[in-house]
Amino acid sequence: MTFGSLFAGVGGFDLGFELAGMACSWQVECHPFCRRVLDRHWPKVPKHDDVRTFAAEYDESLQVDVICGGFPCQDISDSGRRAGINGARSGLWGEFSRIVRTLRPKYVVVENVAALLRRGFERVLGDLATIGYDAEWEVLPAGAFGAMHIRERVFVVAYPQSDRRNRILQGFTGYRGSEIRQKRRTRGPTALDSMRRLVRECEGSFGEPAILGSDDGIPDGVDRIASCGNAVFVPIAEWIGRRIVEDETKT
Repeated sequence: MTFGSLFAGVGGFDLGFELAGMACSWQVECHPFCRRVLDRHWPKVPKHDDVRTFAAEYDESLQVDVICGGFPCQDISDSGRRAGINGARSGLWGEFSRIVRTLRPKYVVVENVAALLRRGFERVLGDLATIGYDAEWEVLPAGAFGAMHIRERVFVVAYPQSDRRNRILQGFTGYRGSEIRQKRRTRGPTALDSMRRLVRECEGSFGEPAILGSDDGIPDGVDRIASCGNAVFVPIAEWIGRRIVEDETKT
């Protein structure tokens, strides 16, 4: 199966879907630092730097089985100004839905902060329904997939309207937030050292930093931390990707 990556960042979705057996056909990302990371790990994959001009009309060479992406959360997040999905940044969801309408993939996977459920989720579902897609969703915490922190994110999987009965996101059994917090409290110096190393080696890894600061003198330090922190957690992307591949083999 092939996929295209919108708002690709440093490639969290991309790496996870590749681990699930898919192949990346194209990537769209505007941030220069993130594009350097993508160029390093996917040097042969075509890239576009502006989601607003990508796929302005149907192009057979852009056709993929899956389109994935985590559109900007700045206007949706509880830590932002909470302008909602129509804000200047999060409003780029409109471009996401436009591209889906133009290319009509078999599957669409959308990621955002859990606050989307309160600030614009009805528009996401409405736009997908308008262009002929059914959707299912689940809030998946990184802590339930091996991370040392909770980090809840909502994931939407959509597909052309049908009589489908098997939910792709079924099988997630939940988690105990207290257990994840306990792990975080007992990590110790070794784990913290590992996270600091991860920040320095962002271009070679796709994890998430547990610290918000940065040592002086580290090149691209702020970009590395922000890029890791914004990235889709790879094990979750792989988990969803494997279910999509399994679903496709059944149809």
